[in-house]
Amino acid sequence: MTVSSLVDVGVQPDDPRYGRQLRAARVRPAIDGDAAGRAVADLLRALGRDPEDEHLRETPRRVADAYRELLTPREFDPTTFPNDSGYHELVLAREIPMTSLCEHHMLPFRGVAHVGYLPGGRILGLSKPARVVELFARDLQAQERLTMQVADWLGENLSPRGIGVVIEAEHMCMSIRGVHAAGTRTTTSAMRGLLREDGAARREFLGLIRH
Repeated sequence: MTVSSLVDVGVQPDDPRYGRQLRAARVRPAIDGDAAGRAVADLLRALGRDPEDEHLRETPRRVADAYRELLTPREFDPTTFPNDSGYHELVLAREIPMTSLCEHHMLPFRGVAHVGYLPGGRILGLSKPARVVELFARDLQAQERLTMQVADWLGENLSPRGIGVVIEAEHMCMSIRGVHAAGTRTTTSAMRGLLREDGAARREFLGLIRH
């Protein structure tokens, strides 16, 4: 794991969470912006466009910068707190905005994530479910894998009694090309622990995200 990759996931080597984060997050290779810009210029030429045209001259740099942003999660500290109050009911963050890149066509898919868990000994800072979704969404992704990665991260870092992750997204590779099924949303889920095994807990989670 490189230093830059460690910064991406917000954990330093002497942090006790270091090993857990290494297992939960994929190693991110460095992005070569100059090489990406040259590749975009070559693509423009292959498409019959002149990258030296006044309107396209800055396009290679802009595209490279855009992909760098879409593939680089912001740093965050995965803050957890002791569950001193003994809270054992569902904690749910609904409709977290999410954008990722389809690894098959490099087109965006966008939607919302619902992330819930039944606390055990620790609880997660309220802003962190959104940070965790971004950590894995800013990558070349498949929605199914993204859903499981968020659930795995919660299991590794919290050890909760139950985990529920649902992602609903529209894929541009399906809505603006191919079948042209604009407005179609794909839903994926990952349930762990009591939110998978206990019917009442599962129904509560699914019922709350539909409100």
